[in-house]
Amino acid sequence: MPHTPLHPPPARLAGARLLAAALGIAALPACATTGFVPDRAHGFVPREAAGHKYFVYVPAGWSADKSWPVVVYLHGGGERGDDGVKPTQVGLGPVVQRSAGAFPFVAVFPQCDRSIFWAEGPMRARVLAALDDTIKEFHGDPDRVYLTGNSMGGFGTWLIGARNPGRFAALVPIAGGVRPPRGIPLPEDEPFRKGEDPEVSVARAVAKLPVWIFHGASDWVVPPANSRRMLDRLKEAAGPAADVKYSELPGVGHNSEDTAYAMPELWTWLGGKRRPAP
Repeated sequence: MPHTPLHPPPARLAGARLLAAALGIAALPACATTGFVPDRAHGFVPREAAGHKYFVYVPAGWSADKSWPVVVYLHGGGERGDDGVKPTQVGLGPVVQRSAGAFPFVAVFPQCDRSIFWAEGPMRARVLAALDDTIKEFHGDPDRVYLTGNSMGGFGTWLIGARNPGRFAALVPIAGGVRPPRGIPLPEDEPFRKGEDPEVSVARAVAKLPVWIFHGASDWVVPPANSRRMLDRLKEAAGPAADVKYSELPGVGHNSEDTAYAMPELWTWLGGKRRPAP
């Protein structure tokens, strides 16, 4: 299956290299849980609302004199719980940690409860509540809000994005899909129509949004066919206007978030997206 090249066009290389230098992620290796303590020295501030502990990352140069782009990160199944810390330990968190305040987006790290999934109503509400509070407190730009996640968070990116397409400027689902694993039902509410393929429903709901899909070609947990199908569904739903990219990463397994979030061109691409007009 062809995949999107992992390098930006020549005209964008200079900007991507500058961002890579600022973030210190030009050659980020794949990693598991890193075990660092999220602290204010690296931009992480703890927050709690209705018993939900989570962290928000704030860039070192933050000020209320301007509006800031916001990234919402949805973790995978292994980081569920109630400590607020685990979601910062994998995926986007280590990239932010290594930047020492230079990562140029405000980032929200909500945490999903145990034995539940992002697509379920209470967790969807939790994500949006944390996002709303972050936008209000840290002067986030509602027109530049980006939703991303890996594994369970990749599924959550598709499903929360589809239910709230007017909230986001772009989606970056990683190692995910729409059809849940066997035994896990889809919630029976919008955007799903009775008798319709759920992948078609989601593609139709997010057809106006820019989407960059990532999947490891050697993923043994969530088959890359999930993402390939969604690429096709999006192109069918959006037609010639589709703003969709797909990167299938050769030799990469389920931890494709490490490769994806280490790509400066991803953040350059995201930084240029704004919420589509209704």
